[in-house]
Amino acid sequence: MHYHQYFPVDVVNGPGTRCTLFVSGCEHQCRGCYNQSTWRLDSGHPFDQAMSDRIIQDLNDTRIRRRGLSLSGGDPLHPANVGAVLALVRRVRRETQGKDIWLWTGYERESLSEAQLAVIDYVDVLVDGPFIEAQKDMTLQWRGSRNQRIHALTL
Repeated sequence: MHYHQYFPVDVVNGPGTRCTLFVSGCEHQCRGCYNQSTWRLDSGHPFDQAMSDRIIQDLNDTRIRRRGLSLSGGDPLHPANVGAVLALVRRVRRETQGKDIWLWTGYERESLSEAQLAVIDYVDVLVDGPFIEAQKDMTLQWRGSRNQRIHALTL
């Protein structure tokens, strides 16, 4: 997996102060997407052990308290990303206390594969559905178009 950007302190992508990882790779390629630079699987930087360690360290940092981890992209549930994302969310659950995980995907929940659902088992809030430019609504919280849904899975 590659990641395009990592924000160790973010207050835009989910509630509270968070760590946010934008992974690379998206097969939806929605018209009007604000993050087109993340579409290619090989854009950005290789996601490695050092980056995984940094995310865990940042989530556990008591100087700047983070509420949780946000995963966006690209698409964290792109088939090429699922293995690495699953390993990361498992690690977050195992090595951090009380942190929530939000995940944005262009796939709809009902169409997820078994491998994608395995990731969702560790997610607290899922925002699903492709961005549809004709349904763009800048007044919506946590999503860009009216078709996208917020699923509070554990919160």
